[in-house]
Amino acid sequence: MVKAAGGQPLWLPDRQDIIWIDCNPQAGQEMRDIHPFLVLSPSIFNDRTSLVIGLPMTTADYNADNPFAVAVGTTTKRKMEQISYVLCHQPKSFDWRVRSAKPHPLGKLGDSLFVQVCERLNQIIQL
Repeated sequence: MVKAAGGQPLWLPDRQDIIWIDCNPQAGQEMRDIHPFLVLSPSIFNDRTSLVIGLPMTTADYNADNPFAVAVGTTTKRKMEQISYVLCHQPKSFDWRVRSAKPHPLGKLGDSLFVQVCERLNQIIQL
């Protein structure tokens, strides 16, 4: 783990964390701009490689009918409550250091929802 001056550890994304990450550049149907992102990879991998593997998140309403999206809770956006979805059909890896990732106010996804997300992802990639 990288340490700041004085020996204090810097932030390091870990499995189940929700982080902000810039998805640009993008192409086709990929998400663009800064979005919440659910981290699937463990911190030891993220630290050693500077990569983070995970799934993008969105509040786009049309995902209510998306069989590959898992509703993980509500968030307030522009004074309105909106449902947050994890998009299990868009796994990605990003260099979290270069893209200046940072912690999201939602913190970590709970264990039971994380299991649901992993099960949905496994339905797609069949590991």
